[in-house]
Amino acid sequence: MKRSERKKSRKLWLKIPLAIILILVLGGGAYAFSIYNNAKSTVNDKINEPVDTIDTKKAKKKMKATEPLNILLLGVDQRGGDRGRSDALMVLSLNPKEDTMQLVSIPRDTRTTIVGKGVQDKINHAYAFGGADMSVATVENFLNIDLDYYVRMNMEGLEDLVDQLGTIHVDNEVEWDDGNYHFTKGPVEMDGDKTMHFVRMRKQDPAGDFGRTERQRKVIEGIINKGASVGSVNKINGVIDVLGNNMATNMDFDDMKDLLFGYKDVRKNVNSYMMQGSGTSMGGIYYYQVPAEEVAKVHEMIVGV
Repeated sequence: MKRSERKKSRKLWLKIPLAIILILVLGGGAYAFSIYNNAKSTVNDKINEPVDTIDTKKAKKKMKATEPLNILLLGVDQRGGDRGRSDALMVLSLNPKEDTMQLVSIPRDTRTTIVGKGVQDKINHAYAFGGADMSVATVENFLNIDLDYYVRMNMEGLEDLVDQLGTIHVDNEVEWDDGNYHFTKGPVEMDGDKTMHFVRMRKQDPAGDFGRTERQRKVIEGIINKGASVGSVNKINGVIDVLGNNMATNMDFDDMKDLLFGYKDVRKNVNSYMMQGSGTSMGGIYYYQVPAEEVAKVHEMIVGV
């Protein structure tokens, strides 16, 4: 064996790509000396957190050779000294040869074996039990894949990230009012707080969780587009500071440079997919059951990248 929401979900499932993709596109702005030094010290001193489950030397060789990579993205609601749970899990597959990026979302309530605990539980509990290390092992076992890197981001950093960029623009497809903001159909400009309301709404969307997923994807695209046009040293340094306070990854600064220059065009073709299954109750506890054929399908989607 390789190394190994639905209904009650309140969190984001695409938060972490905001951090990793922003790293990819910051090259569109100034690469001034001050930015370089700030980014390097922030990544190496505050963000870099290796895990035992991933062979870093092997991952670095793949990165240097610009081979396809699989990155586990963890969205965590972490407050105070509490580790929290990974309320968003996604496998980000990058293929620089085809210039494609694939995002596969794993519903947080998915029932699977928690590697290191030896019990069947919700997949998001792996982070609560053993942090990023146990999450990596559990996702690898669940999908029978190898992960090269992981990125963890605290969801509370999303609002600050958008505010550092100024505002973002999205094309909204469903009109609604949540008592704080009125979202009209068509182009919408949003600051950080409005963005949080935009991605969290579910009950007023006819498509439910799938509609929310689409809105989260639009937010990511909005951040990519805004981030790619940022040229202000102050703004870029502000973004770096936000990431330093809310992000962790086994990548070091050299890895991020290789990612920036070797994989920068993958954002041109983004494909998103959410694993399919059904909800069930066991002992009064809600789980999301993903059938074996769906797991096999997603495995092929990832290894075939």
